[in-house]
Amino acid sequence: MLSRLVNFLRACWRTSSDRGSDAAGRQDGLLWYKDIGQHLNGEFSMAVVQANNLLEDQSQIESGSLSTLESGPLVTFVGIYDGHGGPETSRYINDHLFQHLKRFATEQQSMSVDVIKKAFQATEEGFFSVVAKQWPMKPQIAAVGSCCLVGVVCNGTLYIANLGDSRAVLGRRVKATGEVLAIQLSSEHNVGIESVRKEMRSLHPDDSHIVVLKHNVWRVKGLIQISRSIGDVYLKKPEFNREPLYQRFRLRETFRKPILSSEPSISMHELQPYDQFIIFASDGLWEHLSNQDAVDIVQKHPRNGSARRLVKAALLEAAKKREMRYTDLKKIERGVRRHFHDDITVVVVFLDSNLVSKASSANSHSLSLRGGGVNLPAKTLAPCAPT
Repeated sequence: MLSRLVNFLRACWRTSSDRGSDAAGRQDGLLWYKDIGQHLNGEFSMAVVQANNLLEDQSQIESGSLSTLESGPLVTFVGIYDGHGGPETSRYINDHLFQHLKRFATEQQSMSVDVIKKAFQATEEGFFSVVAKQWPMKPQIAAVGSCCLVGVVCNGTLYIANLGDSRAVLGRRVKATGEVLAIQLSSEHNVGIESVRKEMRSLHPDDSHIVVLKHNVWRVKGLIQISRSIGDVYLKKPEFNREPLYQRFRLRETFRKPILSSEPSISMHELQPYDQFIIFASDGLWEHLSNQDAVDIVQKHPRNGSARRLVKAALLEAAKKREMRYTDLKKIERGVRRHFHDDITVVVVFLDSNLVSKASSANSHSLSLRGGGVNLPAKTLAPCAPT
């Protein structure tokens, strides 16, 4: 089946050399893309397709020195922020997380797990302050949150930090056979996974309803599928789980400790010469493609347009599941489109082993780019009233 999909993509894909020349990326209806660009350690490709009325996925890639000092660490940073309940939290992360990372890395003059943890914590605390300030006028902001996937390449080491169910997958070439295998790098926090349900039950032994099977989907307190996030203050601070918050979000009983966590799972990986690329994507992609399918699509095509090609492959699968044509799916407007697929964000980071091992201020390539979309100002929250 995958070979037919690959052949179809190869036959219908139009790649032109000038498409990646637009520094800010390009827009095609609900699709935004940057087909090819340069980062400190190689090339990258980026794409976002919108399904929600307000784009809830936010993303960024940053590359260069984290400090004004010559001795400061040189990094490539990727962030995928998959919001829910509205775009406020994911937009906040996009504006603040990397800035916190720069501040802590400059203070320590290095990149480390501790720096990443502090950046996540500062972002969480900052959004708490926003919620507290806006609560009297806009209480529903307490029910807005976001997954948060971050990748940092620094001095040949890859750091992966994750909250929620976005995913990072490495494409690694097998020397003996030449094939490229998919290796999942991120740990996910979705209670649809049995080990995550066990973790939640062990953390809340006195709550027999900490995870509930509702409409055939496992949810924390019957409300949300993820167990870790930025935001979602209504499940972290009891003073925000009361009126005037919509009743659908209010718990019958109070809670003494946070139900959801903002502690990221962080792992370190020493990059090897046979590590080819990393796919960072929100769960909208992984709902339709397996890890290996995604790696095969990237590996079997030119780098130019890799992220857009993955988005299209996911949309083809989404259309197929609904027994409709891809061309008809593309015609569906944002908002209504959410009934067919989620917002999808993909960043493919290619690794040039020479650049990874020899990154220096002399060859540093400064880059700062955010994923696009129909990013309308959110004067009010996306509708989240009971239906």
